[in-house]
Amino acid sequence: MPRQGAIIAVLALAGLASSFMFTLVVPIQAKLPELLDASRDDTAWVVTSTLLAAAVMTPISGRLGDMYGKKRIVLILVGLLILGSVIAAVSPGIVWLIVGRALQGAVTGVIPLGISILRDVLHENRVNSAIALISATLGVGGALGLPVSALITERADWHLLFWVSAAMGVAVFALVLWIVPESVLRTAGSYDYVGTAGLAVGLIGILLAISRGNEWGWASAPTLACGIGGLVVLLAWGWYELRIDEPLLDLRVAARRPVLLTNIASIAMGFALFSSNVSYPQILELPTAAGGFGLSLLAASFVVMPAGLVMMVLSPFSGRLASTVGPKLLLVLGAISLIAAYAFTLLWASEVWQLVVANLLIGAGIGFGYAAMPMLIMRSVPQSETGASNGLNALFRSLGTSTAAAVIGAVLATNTADFEGVSVPTPFAFELSFWLGLGAAAIALIVALFIPRHRAEQEAHPSLPE
Repeated sequence: MPRQGAIIAVLALAGLASSFMFTLVVPIQAKLPELLDASRDDTAWVVTSTLLAAAVMTPISGRLGDMYGKKRIVLILVGLLILGSVIAAVSPGIVWLIVGRALQGAVTGVIPLGISILRDVLHENRVNSAIALISATLGVGGALGLPVSALITERADWHLLFWVSAAMGVAVFALVLWIVPESVLRTAGSYDYVGTAGLAVGLIGILLAISRGNEWGWASAPTLACGIGGLVVLLAWGWYELRIDEPLLDLRVAARRPVLLTNIASIAMGFALFSSNVSYPQILELPTAAGGFGLSLLAASFVVMPAGLVMMVLSPFSGRLASTVGPKLLLVLGAISLIAAYAFTLLWASEVWQLVVANLLIGAGIGFGYAAMPMLIMRSVPQSETGASNGLNALFRSLGTSTAAAVIGAVLATNTADFEGVSVPTPFAFELSFWLGLGAAAIALIVALFIPRHRAEQEAHPSLPE
């Protein structure tokens, strides 16, 4: 069997490649209408398609991994990343670029699957630290990937972004195939295709309403139809899942108090993270005469990058701390650090170094919080359901980040002033964004305090050997 350190490193690289997909097109997002000769409303789908694919595929791939082998599903997802990257790199127009970006989004499922593999194959003394590292990649990949994307787009043709992601995918595929062992744990039963369709339709409806509501209008017919329709479908899906013997997701397990509260905290913490990802770069790039710092995208990305570095550095410490004091305290510390970050920003945000300090605190908060969540989940679910349960938790984090993108985006877009003929966010808009981030972190803290400390008794679930 390969060295355990090598397994951890390969799965961490897979996680970095996955989270990198969310910041891959940030440097060219504003230029896409010009580059693709398309409307801004159409080019928004380059980002939206990735979000939708990630949200739908994450819980589904977790269940597939539990049933058919986690390594096998990881390889399939990385294969989709490679295919999507090549399609986007050679796309002649917007349609195929959107298709490629959707395929890239599917790779997000490798992070919860990687966490589940670690539980299955590592010695128990190394599990917590390894999980903390893989969890951190959800934030690290985006924070470190942003300056890389900015540098590539400043120095080369934008299609090179997708060739780089394709090369990254090929390297990850080869390493996973070579290094990562297959888990022998399998969940018996047949796959729930009806449940898969219901979950996909419901999630797409709700996420479309959240992600496009600002452009469509929050009270417009398309937004309300998607939002209400998605909610109705998810309610029907939940009713169906509770009445079949082999559901896509065991909602009774998901309703256990530690699991439910952890997932609620995940939404709040995801919101707190992405509030900074939306607001900090904008205020850093805003001209100084308009109340910003006048930095280029590349310079602004280097101000944001320390958050990712802190997440990575803290991950081994997070694992050891969780083993000593428990993951609940780790989640509490993460929420407190996020509260401190936004409070610091509200009090001091007149110098660039102050935003660097705030980003360091955000990195610590997300590093601790994201490390704690899968540990809390896996202490409360049967080992045969770790893939699906971690996938569901990752979905809730995505709901938090996508909601933050929509809400903070709306706040910055509606509270504007004219600057040299261009509408720019006002100081009040940024202040309100920081307050919303602080409020989300406070909710995460309150919810975390009510998570039970004891390890929930696990039910015996049938598993199949490989």
